[in-house]
Amino acid sequence: MTLCVALSHTYPGFTLDVTFEVNARVTALFGPSGSGKSTIINAVAGLLRPDAGQIKAGAHVLTDTNHRINVPPHLRRVGYVFQDARLFPHLTVQQNLAFGGWFAPKSNVSFGEVVAMLGLNPLLTRRPGTLSGGERQRVAIGRALLANPQILLMDEPLAALDEGRKAEILPYLEHLRDRAEMPILYVSHSVAEVARLASSVIMLQAGKILRSGTVAEVFSDPSLVTSLGVRDAGSVIEAVVAAQDDDGLTRLETSAGPIWLPRVSASIGTRIRIRIAAQDVMLALARPQGMSALNILPATVAALRSGDGPGAIVQLQVGKDLLLARITRRSATTLGLAVGKEIFAVLKSVAVARGDIGGG
Repeated sequence: MTLCVALSHTYPGFTLDVTFEVNARVTALFGPSGSGKSTIINAVAGLLRPDAGQIKAGAHVLTDTNHRINVPPHLRRVGYVFQDARLFPHLTVQQNLAFGGWFAPKSNVSFGEVVAMLGLNPLLTRRPGTLSGGERQRVAIGRALLANPQILLMDEPLAALDEGRKAEILPYLEHLRDRAEMPILYVSHSVAEVARLASSVIMLQAGKILRSGTVAEVFSDPSLVTSLGVRDAGSVIEAVVAAQDDDGLTRLETSAGPIWLPRVSASIGTRIRIRIAAQDVMLALARPQGMSALNILPATVAALRSGDGPGAIVQLQVGKDLLLARITRRSATTLGLAVGKEIFAVLKSVAVARGDIGGG
């Protein structure tokens, strides 16, 4: 199913004006606070009536200001997972989950399937007050799924969690993404979350769409480094687990060749995606010898962009993937970098955090 959104809405000092289409799997609405992310999903949910526009889910018109159509929220078949779980404190987990189906048409997934997918069976008799933040969010996701939505909205569902709880729930969200047969709009301003979970990204700034495309396309665009934040700038590449070596390293095959990372908990043949920070990529004119770095990939300079300060961003073609490197302008000059120049990208194995490795 395709979700079509064309919205215009004005608040004092801010105007949202966006048009986009998304299909099944996860589309991230990404951008800084105040860029319009929550306004969009509230309009899709029917919690906000826009000044002008149309929202269609497949052939069903949910909002059309020209024809005065505005389907009430409870009739839109939209699942909404908030930043805070918003569970009923007096009900058990099982009762909270069952509530999702009370006012919904027959669900495409059974209660047992949702419980198994989100690992909720040990929690069914407990009440929300006894759960961790990650457990509460899993229950909230399950309740939304059992409402049989045709669209799932997630408004920064991990923002209130610490890093440990985020690490706990991310694999469940990846599993949900891979099982989903509906569009999922995922609001976040976390580069790491979006890199792991999203199939595509709509990057917002001041109520406008700055860029949209696949995660790899958007995050490897050197022109967006300032908007993403220099420290968060990086690329997403896909790899296949090729071997688990005896010394604790995992060999991954990328489109440009093998790389090694500290043990990745995945079976041979598993496809994964890896976020590599631009600041963790070094460049060399010749294949380095006699150094500790294991990961050396042949690359071609695809683009070169200098900032206002001493830094420069280099976009590299490595096999079928794009990689970003953040270096100094002096280094770029010393290396004689130019579009089309063949060089080598050097990656530190230990620089890739476990949170930057996810299911493909």
